[in-house]
Amino acid sequence: MVVPIILIVALIAGVISIAAAIIFSILVLKEDPGNEKMIEVSGYIEEGAKTFIKTQYKILSIFVGVLFVVILLFLPSELTEGKIPIIELEANWEQAIAYLVGSAASMFAGYLGMIIGVKANTRAAQGCTKSLDKGFDVAFFGGSVMGLAVVGSALIGVSTIYWIFQTPVVILGFSFGASTIALFMKCGGGIFTKTADVGADLVGKAEYHLPEDDVRNPATIADNVGDNVGDIAGMGSDLFDSFVASILAAMLLSNVIFASLSDAVQGAFAIFPILLSSVGLFASLIGIILIKWLKTKDPGKLLNLGTYIATAIFALLGALFVWILTATTEGITRAESWIMWKNYFAVIIGLLSGIVIGWTSDFFTRADKAPTKNISRAAQEGDAVVILSGFSYGLLSVVPPAIGISVAMVLSYWLGGVYGVAMAAVGMLAIVGTVVSNDAYGPIVDNARAIAEQGGLGEDVIRTADKLDSAGNTAKAITKGFAIGAANLAVFALLFSFATEAGIIAAIEGGTGMDLLNIYVLIGAFLGVVAPVLFSALLILSVQKNATVMVEEIRNQFESNPKILEGTEPPDFHKTINIATKGALKELILPSILSVSMPLLVGIIFGVAALGAFIVGAILSGFVFAIFMSNAGGAWDNAKKWIEDGNLGGKDTPTHRAAITGDTVGDPFKDTAGPSINTLLVVMTLTSTIFIGLMLLVNGGDGLLALLEAWLRGLF
Repeated sequence: MVVPIILIVALIAGVISIAAAIIFSILVLKEDPGNEKMIEVSGYIEEGAKTFIKTQYKILSIFVGVLFVVILLFLPSELTEGKIPIIELEANWEQAIAYLVGSAASMFAGYLGMIIGVKANTRAAQGCTKSLDKGFDVAFFGGSVMGLAVVGSALIGVSTIYWIFQTPVVILGFSFGASTIALFMKCGGGIFTKTADVGADLVGKAEYHLPEDDVRNPATIADNVGDNVGDIAGMGSDLFDSFVASILAAMLLSNVIFASLSDAVQGAFAIFPILLSSVGLFASLIGIILIKWLKTKDPGKLLNLGTYIATAIFALLGALFVWILTATTEGITRAESWIMWKNYFAVIIGLLSGIVIGWTSDFFTRADKAPTKNISRAAQEGDAVVILSGFSYGLLSVVPPAIGISVAMVLSYWLGGVYGVAMAAVGMLAIVGTVVSNDAYGPIVDNARAIAEQGGLGEDVIRTADKLDSAGNTAKAITKGFAIGAANLAVFALLFSFATEAGIIAAIEGGTGMDLLNIYVLIGAFLGVVAPVLFSALLILSVQKNATVMVEEIRNQFESNPKILEGTEPPDFHKTINIATKGALKELILPSILSVSMPLLVGIIFGVAALGAFIVGAILSGFVFAIFMSNAGGAWDNAKKWIEDGNLGGKDTPTHRAAITGDTVGDPFKDTAGPSINTLLVVMTLTSTIFIGLMLLVNGGDGLLALLEAWLRGLF
């Protein structure tokens, strides 16, 4: 296959992205970090975040090492597409190395973004002493470091591997490395942050009526640490994972669908998703820079405006690069050029559907919208009613994204078949640099608000920081919607690739299909529906168990040392950070093992057709759970904040206490279980694809139960 020279655009884009991230880091670090107390508090947060990440990376290195050996020694290196192959097990060093590179790239992007995030928080708080715009600029540029690091690392990794090996199959290892890291980062960070947040709210707010982020609360620093390891490092790794998976899915399908075309044309279609993702990076970078010169009294609108600017620039630049690609590809026919243009339109459809999902999240979670206000009013009737209200609105919020995803899939399929669906997933994450920047902005301003209070900057500065924080909560909800939608489209595209390799493509396309009337296939689908349910339950129970320990520690500190509440002695922040760290790392082990083992067991026991149905079931139930939990949690959080702004009686009222209960329930929904489902789906699908050769060796891919059934029928 010929690798078009225009692929160098992706490498250049990746290098520019990393360079811009470094420049933005320098600009943020030059800002004033504030007074001595602010620097002290920020130091506690940075120390806790570094401790957690280093400990997590030690565990991750063992996990990565084991999988590296498995891939190297036991993974079949070649498959015959769509047929049961005769495979000799041999060392597969290409995918093993790619797996290590993908793991390292994901770790690097997460660590860089997190470190700048913890440096930016106190500087954003100090910026709020000057103006709203100054605080916004520092926080947004701090968040942009994460966004640019994610896209830059991904593009450099994917384009370099493809250039060297000239096959997307090796990129499968890179994507698998990114997804396994993302699972650890998202689950571990989510458990950590909500362990601290729930404990801080239940004791500090509900029992002792302390203000938000009061420095006397022993869990407040751990809560701030969790924002960085969960919402910056974790979410960054999650979107890195989805970004790479969407590109990979399109490349794998192009390898099959366009195999009959000339080498030059086939190469053009293979790099098409990489090239458009590079265009999305340029669009995001231009949008980030333009925001610097735009001023507004509403930071939330400014964040949304940045998304719209990046979308418009991407559409224009994307069309230009499609024209260049079709004009420079040797031997491409008019019909083949038209196929490329149709898939470009599928990309635009995917991007627009992502914006629709963002609008839905915005409507169901913003404090000034009807759902959140209605949840706030429901708090007047007590804890049970506020939970019922938030639960119901969370379920309602699933409907518009489901319709949007369905419409996007139909239109993109009409335009480009299953390759078009894969390109729609690429489109949804084309401006991921902007999406991640907006997401990382959220925890930075959350920390900035806390440091403004803990640093004694006064009520006016705290109110300014509150405006930034409120916009950050909505931005995080929108980002989660983007991530969920993109992950689902990417996994659907990976499913098509898996089905092709396994020989279970739809019967109308010449394959055997996945017959739901086959008992093993039906069981596979059923188990797939259950998988996200089990995964969510384990994560929420982990938060509950760890939060119980945290609550006991906070109460113990208050009771054993009255000077803490008097404000004359500081609490022991290290103990609460240690509780959150040890609990999170212990509890993420089982969900991580299940995410890899479940698809392997289904494929080996029930067969590859059942495994395909398993993936379908997991995608469908995972989408519902992820959207529901993310939006319900965001709405409960902002309902509480709306009451704290002085509405319905304000703070320290029965209504406020009921809203705190709703927020506490929503915390593990929106920041632990909900967004982690995205990564679960990608990990399970990539595991199925990368280990398909091993499963095809078991009874020709029909599974052990079919073999047992045949043996039993022979006996009787």
